[in-house]
Amino acid sequence: MSVPADSKSQLLFEGSDWDFDLIKRVHEACGEIAIGEMGLDPYANQIEVITTEQMLDAYASTGMPLFYRHWSFGKHFARNEAMYRKGYQGLAYEIVINSNPCLVYIMEENSATMQTLVLAHAGYGHSHFFKNNYVFKQWTDADGILDYLEFARGFIAKCEDRFGQEEVERVLDAAHALQSHGVHRFPRKRMPDLRSEQKREEDRRRHGEQLFNDLWRTVPTTKKRKRGEDEDAKRRAILGLPEENLLYFLEKTAPRMAGWQREVLRIVRLINQYFYPQRQTKVMNEGCATFTHHRVMNRLHEQGLISDGSFLEFIHSHTSVVMQPDFDDRRFSGINPYALGFAMCCDIERVCNEPTDEDREWMSDIAGNGDAYGTLREVWANFRDESFISQYLSPRVIRDFGLFRVVDDESEDEMEVAAIHDERGYRKIRRALSKQYDIAYRDPDLQIVDVDLAGDRKLMLQHRVLDGVLLEENDAEKVLQHVADLWGYDVKLTEQDDSGNVLAEHSASPRRAFS
Repeated sequence: MSVPADSKSQLLFEGSDWDFDLIKRVHEACGEIAIGEMGLDPYANQIEVITTEQMLDAYASTGMPLFYRHWSFGKHFARNEAMYRKGYQGLAYEIVINSNPCLVYIMEENSATMQTLVLAHAGYGHSHFFKNNYVFKQWTDADGILDYLEFARGFIAKCEDRFGQEEVERVLDAAHALQSHGVHRFPRKRMPDLRSEQKREEDRRRHGEQLFNDLWRTVPTTKKRKRGEDEDAKRRAILGLPEENLLYFLEKTAPRMAGWQREVLRIVRLINQYFYPQRQTKVMNEGCATFTHHRVMNRLHEQGLISDGSFLEFIHSHTSVVMQPDFDDRRFSGINPYALGFAMCCDIERVCNEPTDEDREWMSDIAGNGDAYGTLREVWANFRDESFISQYLSPRVIRDFGLFRVVDDESEDEMEVAAIHDERGYRKIRRALSKQYDIAYRDPDLQIVDVDLAGDRKLMLQHRVLDGVLLEENDAEKVLQHVADLWGYDVKLTEQDDSGNVLAEHSASPRRAFS
Protein backbone atom coordinates (compact mmCIF):
# COMPACT_ATOMS: atom_id res chain seq x y z
CA MET A 1 0.00 0.00 0.00
CA SER A 2 1.49 3.34 -1.03
CA VAL A 3 1.25 6.38 1.18
CA PRO A 4 -0.62 9.27 -0.51
CA ALA A 5 1.34 12.51 -0.87
CA ASP A 6 -1.13 14.42 1.25
CA SER A 7 -0.65 12.01 4.15
CA LYS A 8 3.09 12.49 4.52
CA SER A 9 2.46 14.55 7.62
CA GLN A 10 1.14 11.38 9.28
CA LEU A 11 4.48 9.60 8.94
CA LEU A 12 6.24 8.85 12.19
CA PHE A 13 9.54 9.66 10.51
CA GLU A 14 11.19 10.35 7.17
CA GLY A 15 14.67 9.12 6.37
CA SER A 16 16.92 7.15 8.67
CA ASP A 17 17.74 9.73 11.35
CA TRP A 18 16.10 9.57 14.76
CA ASP A 19 16.11 11.31 18.11
CA PHE A 20 14.66 10.49 21.52
CA ASP A 21 11.35 12.23 20.83
CA LEU A 22 10.97 10.01 17.78
CA ILE A 23 11.73 6.90 19.85
CA LYS A 24 8.94 7.91 22.22
CA ARG A 25 6.44 8.42 19.37
CA VAL A 26 7.39 5.12 17.74
CA HIS A 27 7.11 3.26 21.03
CA GLU A 28 3.63 4.65 21.62
CA ALA A 29 2.51 3.86 18.05
CA CYS A 30 3.76 0.27 18.37
CA GLY A 31 1.95 -0.05 21.69
CA GLU A 32 -1.36 1.02 20.20
CA ILE A 33 -1.18 -1.94 17.84
CA ALA A 34 0.52 -4.53 20.08
CA ILE A 35 -1.63 -3.80 23.14
CA GLY A 36 -4.73 -2.24 21.60
CA GLU A 37 -5.19 -4.61 18.64
CA MET A 38 -3.23 -7.77 19.50
CA GLY A 39 -4.10 -7.73 23.21
CA LEU A 40 -0.53 -8.15 24.43
CA ASP A 41 0.34 -7.54 28.08
CA PRO A 42 4.02 -6.54 28.29
CA TYR A 43 6.06 -5.12 31.13
CA ALA A 44 6.71 -1.41 31.07
CA ASN A 45 9.79 -0.75 28.95
CA GLN A 46 13.01 1.04 29.87
CA ILE A 47 14.81 1.84 26.63
CA GLU A 48 18.59 2.33 26.64
CA VAL A 49 20.65 3.38 23.61
CA ILE A 50 24.08 1.74 23.47
CA THR A 51 27.16 1.85 21.23
CA THR A 52 28.76 -0.95 19.25
CA GLU A 53 31.37 -1.50 21.95
CA GLN A 54 28.70 -1.64 24.64
CA MET A 55 26.82 -4.23 22.59
CA LEU A 56 29.99 -6.33 22.30
CA ASP A 57 30.46 -5.98 26.05
CA ALA A 58 26.87 -7.15 26.61
CA TYR A 59 27.55 -10.16 24.36
CA ALA A 60 30.50 -11.11 26.55
CA SER A 61 28.50 -11.01 29.80
CA THR A 62 25.50 -13.04 28.54
CA GLY A 63 23.56 -9.87 27.77
CA MET A 64 23.17 -8.71 31.36
CA PRO A 65 23.74 -5.03 32.16
CA LEU A 66 25.39 -5.75 35.53
CA PHE A 67 27.71 -8.69 35.98
CA TYR A 68 30.66 -9.77 38.07
CA ARG A 69 34.14 -9.82 36.56
CA HIS A 70 35.66 -12.97 35.10
CA TRP A 71 38.43 -13.57 32.59
CA SER A 72 36.15 -15.57 30.27
CA PHE A 73 34.02 -12.48 29.61
CA GLY A 74 37.09 -10.57 28.41
CA LYS A 75 38.02 -13.50 26.18
CA HIS A 76 34.57 -13.50 24.57
CA PHE A 77 34.72 -9.73 24.13
CA ALA A 78 38.07 -9.89 22.34
CA ARG A 79 36.88 -12.65 20.03
CA ASN A 80 33.56 -11.01 19.16
CA GLU A 81 35.22 -7.65 18.58
CA ALA A 82 37.82 -9.15 16.23
CA MET A 83 35.14 -11.06 14.29
CA TYR A 84 32.98 -7.92 14.03
CA ARG A 85 35.82 -5.60 12.94
CA LYS A 86 36.85 -8.07 10.20
CA GLY A 87 33.29 -8.37 8.94
CA TYR A 88 32.88 -12.06 9.83
CA GLN A 89 30.11 -11.40 12.35
CA GLY A 90 27.25 -8.94 12.66
CA LEU A 91 25.66 -7.57 15.80
CA ALA A 92 22.13 -7.88 17.08
CA TYR A 93 19.95 -4.81 16.64
CA GLU A 94 18.90 -5.10 20.29
CA ILE A 95 19.26 -6.96 23.54
CA VAL A 96 16.32 -7.38 25.88
CA ILE A 97 16.48 -8.25 29.58
CA ASN A 98 13.76 -10.19 31.38
CA SER A 99 13.23 -7.69 34.17
CA ASN A 100 10.49 -5.38 35.42
CA PRO A 101 10.67 -2.83 33.87
CA CYS A 102 11.82 -4.69 30.78
CA LEU A 103 15.23 -3.36 29.70
CA VAL A 104 15.52 -2.89 25.94
CA TYR A 105 19.00 -1.99 24.66
CA ILE A 106 18.95 -0.57 21.13
CA MET A 107 21.97 0.23 18.95
CA GLU A 108 22.65 3.87 18.23
CA GLU A 109 23.69 2.88 14.67
CA ASN A 110 20.16 1.60 13.89
CA SER A 111 18.07 3.55 11.40
CA ALA A 112 14.67 4.90 12.43
CA THR A 113 13.02 1.93 10.69
CA MET A 114 15.15 -0.57 12.57
CA GLN A 115 14.48 1.19 15.87
CA THR A 116 10.78 0.78 15.17
CA LEU A 117 11.23 -2.90 14.37
CA VAL A 118 13.26 -3.69 17.48
CA LEU A 119 10.91 -1.82 19.78
CA ALA A 120 8.03 -3.90 18.45
CA HIS A 121 10.12 -7.08 18.58
CA ALA A 122 11.69 -6.68 22.02
CA GLY A 123 9.63 -4.08 23.83
CA TYR A 124 6.32 -5.75 23.06
CA GLY A 125 6.92 -9.28 21.71
CA HIS A 126 9.65 -10.50 24.07
CA SER A 127 8.33 -8.46 26.97
CA HIS A 128 4.85 -9.99 26.65
CA PHE A 129 6.34 -13.47 26.50
CA PHE A 130 8.57 -12.89 29.54
CA LYS A 131 5.65 -11.63 31.59
CA ASN A 132 3.07 -14.24 30.64
CA ASN A 133 4.75 -17.56 29.82
CA TYR A 134 4.34 -20.06 32.67
CA VAL A 135 8.00 -21.19 32.58
CA PHE A 136 9.22 -17.66 33.23
CA LYS A 137 6.61 -17.17 35.93
CA GLN A 138 7.78 -20.37 37.56
CA TRP A 139 11.51 -19.77 37.47
CA THR A 140 12.25 -16.05 37.34
CA ASP A 141 11.91 -12.98 39.54
CA ALA A 142 11.73 -10.11 37.07
CA ASP A 143 11.29 -7.56 39.88
CA GLY A 144 14.50 -8.52 41.66
CA ILE A 145 17.04 -9.67 39.05
CA LEU A 146 18.80 -6.33 38.61
CA ASP A 147 19.18 -5.82 42.37
CA TYR A 148 20.55 -9.34 42.66
CA LEU A 149 23.08 -8.81 39.87
CA GLU A 150 24.28 -5.67 41.63
CA PHE A 151 24.64 -7.62 44.88
CA ALA A 152 26.50 -10.45 43.08
CA ARG A 153 28.96 -8.07 41.45
CA GLY A 154 29.65 -6.30 44.72
CA PHE A 155 30.00 -9.52 46.70
CA ILE A 156 32.50 -11.08 44.29
CA ALA A 157 34.49 -7.83 44.12
CA LYS A 158 34.74 -7.86 47.94
CA CYS A 159 35.88 -11.48 47.86
CA GLU A 160 38.61 -10.59 45.35
CA ASP A 161 39.83 -7.80 47.63
CA ARG A 162 39.83 -10.03 50.70
CA PHE A 163 40.90 -13.45 49.37
CA GLY A 164 42.68 -12.56 46.13
CA GLN A 165 41.57 -12.57 42.52
CA GLU A 166 43.25 -15.92 41.77
CA GLU A 167 41.41 -17.71 44.58
CA VAL A 168 38.05 -16.29 43.51
CA GLU A 169 38.72 -17.22 39.88
CA ARG A 170 39.37 -20.83 40.88
CA VAL A 171 35.91 -21.07 42.41
CA LEU A 172 34.26 -19.27 39.50
CA ASP A 173 36.04 -21.45 36.93
CA ALA A 174 34.76 -24.58 38.65
CA ALA A 175 31.24 -23.16 39.03
CA HIS A 176 31.10 -22.10 35.37
CA ALA A 177 32.21 -25.57 34.27
CA LEU A 178 29.26 -27.06 36.17
CA GLN A 179 26.64 -24.37 35.54
CA SER A 180 24.69 -26.40 32.96
CA HIS A 181 24.28 -29.02 35.71
CA GLY A 182 23.43 -26.40 38.32
CA VAL A 183 19.70 -26.05 37.76
CA HIS A 184 16.61 -27.55 39.33
CA ARG A 185 14.70 -28.99 36.38
CA PHE A 186 11.54 -29.47 38.40
CA PRO A 187 10.21 -26.81 40.76
CA ARG A 188 10.76 -27.57 44.44
CA LYS A 189 9.79 -24.13 45.57
CA ARG A 190 9.40 -20.74 43.99
CA MET A 191 12.45 -18.84 42.80
CA PRO A 192 13.79 -16.93 45.82
CA ASP A 193 13.07 -13.23 46.17
CA LEU A 194 16.29 -11.95 44.62
CA ARG A 195 16.00 -8.54 46.25
CA SER A 196 16.40 -10.10 49.69
CA GLU A 197 19.45 -12.18 48.77
CA GLN A 198 21.99 -9.80 50.32
CA LYS A 199 20.30 -10.01 53.73
CA ARG A 200 19.84 -13.73 53.35
CA GLU A 201 23.54 -14.15 52.50
CA GLU A 202 24.42 -12.58 55.84
CA ASP A 203 21.93 -14.87 57.61
CA ARG A 204 23.35 -17.92 55.83
CA ARG A 205 26.86 -16.96 56.84
CA ARG A 206 25.84 -16.66 60.49
CA HIS A 207 23.77 -19.80 60.37
CA GLY A 208 26.86 -21.52 59.03
CA GLU A 209 27.18 -25.14 58.23
CA GLN A 210 24.42 -26.82 60.20
CA LEU A 211 23.60 -29.62 57.76
CA PHE A 212 27.04 -30.78 56.71
CA ASN A 213 28.61 -30.23 60.16
CA ASP A 214 26.14 -32.72 61.64
CA LEU A 215 26.94 -35.15 58.86
CA TRP A 216 30.73 -34.87 58.99
CA ARG A 217 30.77 -35.03 62.79
CA THR A 218 29.36 -38.55 62.54
CA VAL A 219 32.12 -39.84 60.30
CA PRO A 220 33.71 -42.75 62.22
CA THR A 221 37.41 -42.67 62.97
CA THR A 222 37.55 -46.33 63.98
CA LYS A 223 37.57 -49.40 61.76
CA LYS A 224 35.01 -49.23 59.00
CA ARG A 225 32.00 -51.43 59.67
CA LYS A 226 29.48 -52.85 57.26
CA ARG A 227 26.42 -50.68 56.87
CA GLY A 228 22.88 -51.89 56.49
CA GLU A 229 20.46 -50.87 53.77
CA ASP A 230 18.43 -48.80 56.23
CA GLU A 231 21.50 -46.76 57.18
CA ASP A 232 22.35 -46.18 53.53
CA ALA A 233 18.82 -45.07 52.76
CA LYS A 234 18.73 -42.75 55.79
CA ARG A 235 22.06 -41.18 54.84
CA ARG A 236 20.93 -40.58 51.25
CA ALA A 237 17.65 -39.11 52.50
CA ILE A 238 19.47 -36.66 54.81
CA LEU A 239 21.71 -35.61 51.92
CA GLY A 240 18.76 -35.37 49.51
CA LEU A 241 20.17 -37.97 47.14
CA PRO A 242 19.95 -38.56 44.26
CA GLU A 243 20.51 -34.91 43.33
CA GLU A 244 20.69 -33.62 39.75
CA ASN A 245 21.70 -30.07 40.71
CA LEU A 246 25.42 -30.50 41.26
CA LEU A 247 26.08 -26.89 42.27
CA TYR A 248 23.26 -26.98 44.82
CA PHE A 249 24.60 -30.16 46.44
CA LEU A 250 28.18 -28.88 46.56
CA GLU A 251 27.06 -25.51 47.93
CA LYS A 252 25.14 -27.17 50.74
CA THR A 253 27.36 -30.11 51.69
CA ALA A 254 30.97 -29.80 50.44
CA PRO A 255 32.92 -30.38 53.70
CA ARG A 256 35.92 -28.13 53.15
CA MET A 257 34.35 -25.11 51.50
CA ALA A 258 34.35 -21.68 53.15
CA GLY A 259 31.16 -19.66 53.49
CA TRP A 260 32.12 -17.11 50.82
CA GLN A 261 32.86 -19.93 48.36
CA ARG A 262 29.41 -21.40 48.95
CA GLU A 263 27.90 -18.00 48.23
CA VAL A 264 29.83 -17.78 44.94
CA LEU A 265 28.40 -21.15 43.91
CA ARG A 266 24.95 -19.91 44.86
CA ILE A 267 25.38 -16.78 42.77
CA VAL A 268 26.38 -18.76 39.67
CA ARG A 269 23.57 -21.25 40.32
CA LEU A 270 20.80 -18.66 40.73
CA ILE A 271 21.88 -16.67 37.68
CA ASN A 272 22.05 -19.83 35.59
CA GLN A 273 18.63 -20.89 36.91
CA TYR A 274 17.36 -17.50 35.79
CA PHE A 275 18.35 -18.30 32.20
CA TYR A 276 16.88 -21.79 32.33
CA PRO A 277 13.45 -20.77 30.89
CA GLN A 278 15.13 -19.19 27.87
CA ARG A 279 16.71 -22.51 26.96
CA GLN A 280 13.27 -24.14 27.05
CA THR A 281 11.44 -21.49 25.00
CA LYS A 282 13.84 -20.26 22.30
CA VAL A 283 11.54 -21.13 19.37
CA MET A 284 8.40 -19.81 21.06
CA ASN A 285 10.04 -16.65 22.43
CA GLU A 286 11.55 -15.66 19.10
CA GLY A 287 8.40 -16.74 17.28
CA CYS A 288 6.27 -14.49 19.50
CA ALA A 289 8.62 -11.51 19.08
CA THR A 290 9.03 -11.98 15.32
CA PHE A 291 5.30 -12.44 14.75
CA THR A 292 4.63 -9.33 16.84
CA HIS A 293 7.06 -7.08 14.98
CA HIS A 294 5.79 -8.41 11.64
CA ARG A 295 2.18 -7.57 12.50
CA VAL A 296 3.04 -4.19 14.03
CA MET A 297 5.17 -3.08 11.07
CA ASN A 298 2.51 -4.17 8.59
CA ARG A 299 -0.19 -2.29 10.50
CA LEU A 300 1.97 0.84 10.74
CA HIS A 301 2.37 0.74 6.97
CA GLU A 302 -1.34 0.14 6.38
CA GLN A 303 -2.14 3.14 8.60
CA GLY A 304 0.25 5.34 6.64
CA LEU A 305 2.60 5.82 9.60
CA ILE A 306 5.70 4.50 7.82
CA SER A 307 6.61 5.02 4.17
CA ASP A 308 7.01 2.46 1.40
CA GLY A 309 10.78 2.87 1.60
CA SER A 310 10.77 2.15 5.34
CA PHE A 311 8.51 -0.84 4.79
CA LEU A 312 10.88 -2.28 2.18
CA GLU A 313 13.79 -1.79 4.58
CA PHE A 314 11.81 -3.70 7.20
CA ILE A 315 10.96 -6.51 4.77
CA HIS A 316 14.62 -6.88 3.83
CA SER A 317 15.64 -7.26 7.47
CA HIS A 318 12.71 -9.51 8.37
CA THR A 319 13.27 -11.98 5.54
CA SER A 320 16.93 -12.26 6.52
CA VAL A 321 15.93 -13.06 10.10
CA VAL A 322 13.43 -15.79 9.17
CA MET A 323 15.46 -17.37 6.35
CA GLN A 324 15.95 -21.12 6.76
CA PRO A 325 18.95 -22.42 4.76
CA ASP A 326 18.52 -25.84 3.16
CA PHE A 327 20.39 -28.76 4.71
CA ASP A 328 22.93 -28.74 1.84
CA ASP A 329 23.50 -24.98 2.07
CA ARG A 330 26.92 -24.02 3.47
CA ARG A 331 25.12 -21.63 5.85
CA PHE A 332 23.03 -24.42 7.37
CA SER A 333 23.61 -24.87 11.12
CA GLY A 334 20.33 -26.46 12.15
CA ILE A 335 16.78 -25.18 12.27
CA ASN A 336 16.55 -21.40 12.63
CA PRO A 337 14.39 -20.76 15.75
CA TYR A 338 13.19 -17.45 14.30
CA ALA A 339 12.07 -19.18 11.10
CA LEU A 340 10.33 -22.11 12.79
CA GLY A 341 8.72 -20.01 15.53
CA PHE A 342 7.43 -17.37 13.11
CA ALA A 343 6.16 -19.98 10.66
CA MET A 344 4.25 -21.84 13.38
CA CYS A 345 2.68 -18.63 14.73
CA CYS A 346 1.57 -17.61 11.24
CA ASP A 347 0.25 -21.11 10.68
CA ILE A 348 -1.81 -20.99 13.89
CA GLU A 349 -3.27 -17.68 12.73
CA ARG A 350 -4.18 -19.29 9.38
CA VAL A 351 -5.74 -22.35 11.04
CA CYS A 352 -7.87 -20.11 13.27
CA ASN A 353 -9.13 -17.95 10.40
CA GLU A 354 -8.98 -20.07 7.22
CA PRO A 355 -8.70 -23.78 8.13
CA THR A 356 -8.56 -26.61 5.62
CA ASP A 357 -10.00 -30.10 6.12
CA GLU A 358 -6.50 -31.25 7.07
CA ASP A 359 -6.28 -28.50 9.72
CA ARG A 360 -9.65 -29.53 11.19
CA GLU A 361 -8.36 -33.08 11.52
CA TRP A 362 -5.03 -32.13 13.10
CA MET A 363 -6.04 -29.08 15.19
CA SER A 364 -9.75 -29.45 15.78
CA ASP A 365 -9.59 -27.45 19.03
CA ILE A 366 -8.54 -24.19 17.31
CA ALA A 367 -9.51 -24.66 13.64
CA GLY A 368 -11.89 -21.94 12.52
CA ASN A 369 -12.36 -20.35 15.95
CA GLY A 370 -11.85 -16.86 14.45
CA ASP A 371 -9.72 -15.66 17.38
CA ALA A 372 -6.13 -15.91 16.17
CA TYR A 373 -4.62 -13.38 18.58
CA GLY A 374 -6.43 -14.89 21.57
CA THR A 375 -5.28 -18.37 20.58
CA LEU A 376 -1.69 -17.23 20.17
CA ARG A 377 -1.72 -15.48 23.55
CA GLU A 378 -2.95 -18.69 25.16
CA VAL A 379 -0.30 -20.76 23.38
CA TRP A 380 2.49 -18.33 24.30
CA ALA A 381 1.42 -18.50 27.94
CA ASN A 382 0.99 -22.23 28.42
CA PHE A 383 3.61 -24.07 26.38
CA ARG A 384 7.35 -24.45 25.99
CA ASP A 385 9.22 -25.46 22.83
CA GLU A 386 8.87 -29.21 23.30
CA SER A 387 5.10 -29.18 23.92
CA PHE A 388 4.53 -26.32 21.44
CA ILE A 389 6.01 -28.33 18.58
CA SER A 390 4.36 -31.55 19.72
CA GLN A 391 0.95 -29.86 19.73
CA TYR A 392 1.06 -27.29 16.93
CA LEU A 393 3.57 -28.35 14.25
CA SER A 394 1.19 -28.90 11.36
CA PRO A 395 1.65 -30.98 8.18
CA ARG A 396 1.62 -27.67 6.25
CA VAL A 397 4.71 -26.39 8.10
CA ILE A 398 6.41 -29.78 7.83
CA ARG A 399 5.94 -29.65 4.05
CA ASP A 400 7.02 -26.01 3.81
CA PHE A 401 10.24 -26.75 5.69
CA GLY A 402 10.81 -30.04 3.84
CA LEU A 403 11.24 -31.92 7.11
CA PHE A 404 11.82 -35.66 7.20
CA ARG A 405 13.24 -38.07 9.76
CA VAL A 406 16.52 -39.90 9.29
CA VAL A 407 17.78 -42.74 11.49
CA ASP A 408 21.57 -42.91 11.66
CA ASP A 409 22.50 -46.22 13.29
CA GLU A 410 26.26 -46.65 13.62
CA SER A 411 25.89 -50.42 13.26
CA GLU A 412 24.36 -49.99 9.79
CA ASP A 413 26.21 -49.02 6.61
CA GLU A 414 23.47 -46.70 5.37
CA MET A 415 21.11 -44.17 6.92
CA GLU A 416 17.39 -44.87 6.88
CA VAL A 417 14.71 -42.35 5.92
CA ALA A 418 12.23 -43.34 8.63
CA ALA A 419 9.46 -40.76 8.11
CA ILE A 420 8.19 -38.93 5.03
CA HIS A 421 5.17 -36.76 4.19
CA ASP A 422 2.26 -39.04 4.93
CA GLU A 423 -0.06 -39.25 7.93
CA ARG A 424 2.14 -41.60 9.93
CA GLY A 425 5.27 -39.74 8.83
CA TYR A 426 3.94 -36.36 9.97
CA ARG A 427 3.39 -37.72 13.47
CA LYS A 428 6.83 -39.31 13.60
CA ILE A 429 8.50 -36.11 12.38
CA ARG A 430 6.60 -33.98 14.88
CA ARG A 431 7.47 -36.35 17.72
CA ALA A 432 11.15 -36.53 16.73
CA LEU A 433 11.54 -32.76 16.34
CA SER A 434 9.75 -32.12 19.62
CA LYS A 435 12.20 -34.44 21.34
CA GLN A 436 15.13 -32.39 20.03
CA TYR A 437 13.84 -29.40 22.01
CA ASP A 438 13.45 -31.35 25.26
CA ILE A 439 16.28 -30.22 27.54
CA ALA A 440 15.98 -33.42 29.57
CA TYR A 441 16.81 -35.32 26.39
CA ARG A 442 19.49 -32.95 25.05
CA ASP A 443 21.49 -32.47 28.26
CA PRO A 444 23.30 -35.42 29.87
CA ASP A 445 21.39 -36.86 32.84
CA LEU A 446 24.02 -36.51 35.59
CA GLN A 447 23.14 -37.11 39.23
CA ILE A 448 24.98 -37.39 42.53
CA VAL A 449 23.84 -40.74 43.88
CA ASP A 450 25.91 -41.43 47.02
CA VAL A 451 28.69 -40.34 49.38
CA ASP A 452 30.90 -42.74 51.32
CA LEU A 453 30.62 -41.02 54.70
CA ALA A 454 31.94 -43.98 56.63
CA GLY A 455 35.02 -44.36 54.46
CA ASP A 456 37.04 -42.03 52.30
CA ARG A 457 34.17 -39.58 51.61
CA LYS A 458 34.23 -40.39 47.90
CA LEU A 459 31.45 -38.70 45.94
CA MET A 460 29.60 -40.99 43.53
CA LEU A 461 28.00 -39.62 40.34
CA GLN A 462 26.02 -41.42 37.69
CA HIS A 463 25.26 -40.66 34.05
CA ARG A 464 22.17 -42.35 32.65
CA VAL A 465 23.05 -43.08 29.04
CA LEU A 466 20.37 -42.41 26.41
CA ASP A 467 20.47 -44.00 22.96
CA GLY A 468 24.00 -45.28 23.62
CA VAL A 469 25.54 -41.78 23.64
CA LEU A 470 28.40 -41.59 26.14
CA LEU A 471 30.05 -38.45 27.46
CA GLU A 472 33.00 -37.13 25.50
CA GLU A 473 35.87 -38.55 27.53
CA ASN A 474 38.18 -35.53 27.57
CA ASP A 475 35.40 -33.10 28.51
CA ALA A 476 34.03 -35.48 31.15
CA GLU A 477 37.41 -35.75 32.85
CA LYS A 478 37.96 -31.98 32.88
CA VAL A 479 34.53 -31.28 34.36
CA LEU A 480 34.88 -34.08 36.89
CA GLN A 481 38.17 -32.52 37.99
CA HIS A 482 36.28 -29.35 38.90
CA VAL A 483 33.79 -31.43 40.91
CA ALA A 484 36.66 -33.02 42.82
CA ASP A 485 38.25 -29.64 43.51
CA LEU A 486 35.00 -28.29 44.95
CA TRP A 487 34.19 -31.44 46.90
CA GLY A 488 37.68 -31.74 48.38
CA TYR A 489 37.82 -35.54 48.09
CA ASP A 490 37.85 -38.17 45.35
CA VAL A 491 34.91 -38.40 42.97
CA LYS A 492 33.80 -41.20 40.66
CA LEU A 493 31.42 -41.07 37.69
CA THR A 494 29.86 -44.19 36.18
CA GLU A 495 27.93 -44.23 32.90
CA GLN A 496 25.08 -46.74 32.94
CA ASP A 497 22.33 -47.74 30.56
CA ASP A 498 18.71 -48.35 31.56
CA SER A 499 19.54 -51.95 32.48
CA GLY A 500 22.22 -50.87 34.96
CA ASN A 501 25.14 -52.01 32.81
CA VAL A 502 28.26 -49.91 33.42
CA LEU A 503 29.49 -48.64 30.05
CA ALA A 504 32.29 -46.34 31.23
CA GLU A 505 33.89 -45.01 34.40
CA HIS A 506 35.73 -41.78 35.20
CA SER A 507 37.44 -40.65 38.40
CA ALA A 508 39.28 -37.60 39.71
CA SER A 509 41.13 -36.48 42.83
CA PRO A 510 41.24 -32.87 44.09
CA ARG A 511 44.24 -30.88 42.97
CA ARG A 512 43.86 -28.58 45.97
CA ALA A 513 40.80 -28.39 48.15
CA PHE A 514 38.90 -25.12 48.40
CA SER A 515 39.42 -24.18 52.01
